[in-house]
Amino acid sequence: MFNPTFLKSNRTPVFFALASVVLYALFAYDLVRTEYTKLIILYALLFVVFYQLVKNHSGNFKLLVIFSIVLRVVFLFATPNLSQDFYRFIWDGRMILEGFNPYLFTPESFIGIGKFPVAQAQELYQGMGALNASHFTNYPPVKQFIFMMAALFSGKSILGSALVFRVFIIAADIGTLYIGKKLLESLKLPTHNIFWYILNPFVIIELTGNLHFEGIMIFFLLLSIYQLHLGKWKIAAVIFALSVSVKLIPLLFLPLFFKYFLKNNRSFNDAENATINSVTSPLSFKKLIGFYAIIGITILLLFAPFYSSEFINNYAKTVGLWFSTFEFNASLYYIAREIGYRLTGYNEIAIIGKFIPLVTIVTLLILTFFRKNITTKQLIVSMLFAASIYYFISTTIHPWYLATLLILSVFTNYKFPLVWSFMIILSYLAYANSENTENLWIIALEYLVVYSVFIWEVFIKKDHQEVVFQIK
Repeated sequence: MFNPTFLKSNRTPVFFALASVVLYALFAYDLVRTEYTKLIILYALLFVVFYQLVKNHSGNFKLLVIFSIVLRVVFLFATPNLSQDFYRFIWDGRMILEGFNPYLFTPESFIGIGKFPVAQAQELYQGMGALNASHFTNYPPVKQFIFMMAALFSGKSILGSALVFRVFIIAADIGTLYIGKKLLESLKLPTHNIFWYILNPFVIIELTGNLHFEGIMIFFLLLSIYQLHLGKWKIAAVIFALSVSVKLIPLLFLPLFFKYFLKNNRSFNDAENATINSVTSPLSFKKLIGFYAIIGITILLLFAPFYSSEFINNYAKTVGLWFSTFEFNASLYYIAREIGYRLTGYNEIAIIGKFIPLVTIVTLLILTFFRKNITTKQLIVSMLFAASIYYFISTTIHPWYLATLLILSVFTNYKFPLVWSFMIILSYLAYANSENTENLWIIALEYLVVYSVFIWEVFIKKDHQEVVFQIK
């Protein structure tokens, strides 16, 4: 029933929410990604409204929860307009229903010889683009299961498949909201911090709108961290494996659990666990080995239905493309590439790409052995910076990758991922021309802002509880 008293007392946040509904509707149903001016204006307005909502109305938690769900529902029947990846998702799901192993065939291998193994094959092929269609799929098995469910329930409808994907993603975001609130409460942090992620236009557009599955990976990752925080390391391990089986990026965090298990005991976590009623035994090296073993076995079991010798080769080859071939919205890599051009006259991505895993490993070793990582807060900070440094040196940074940084930052004092989630929209200006070429001045502007905030927060600002590179 309409309640005028409620409306009067919440007039400003309701106005902001209604404005957001209109702006999101324009974004979802009346925008082409080549309309860069419209894209930037809509995104900027949405970000301003989002900031005002969280900054000034965080005390009305239930109302912000309602807004979080309503704003996602706006996209329910929209076709993604900033990404083509969902066409490949649909292709893989329909391939599974037809009895094919999606890891063994490229769409090009069928279309090139005039075969159409799935419904609307030609339309899906054109939608995903020749580049995507020429490579083997690299999507892990939990994602493949969701692809298959979409194929099962949507029949031959592309929009129907998108709708099924969207329901899964929205459900995961609601789960992240719930678990995020509980973890924030346990860590004695402001519960409204979760809205810097949940209500963020970047998250709503890239995950719910453009159908990227980082949101599902993040739900499992956050649930795993929460279970580990409660001392339930076996359950945490299984859930962590589910997260990896949506997106591989959580594998990056595995070394960081070393000190958490070896030196974690109740005395270290009394402050964090004050609200936990159950008493759990201290973690140990033996339990760390068990934690890793459960993760490894669970991942192997999830991949097992797709196993073959060709699968291993195809999967490794596709993952390797991110280090040796693909380039988009990079920062430090573009500087290294320019140096390579000046020295040799060629693009040295194949050589430079080999150093990315090496630098990543060194960074992980430093964060693993030279930081405490004893409390859950310390562990999350290390995860944030492990992922951040990996993205800083990567050859390819698609916008949706930042969702992982953003959710981790919610549990820290660092805001550079929030700033990056605003600046990342500039990367879409690459689609403003027919050749889809990047303007390096635009990329430089994006990273100038991001690195400025990063340097300020990490090396200059003194009021953080966590110092990332403090040697311990």
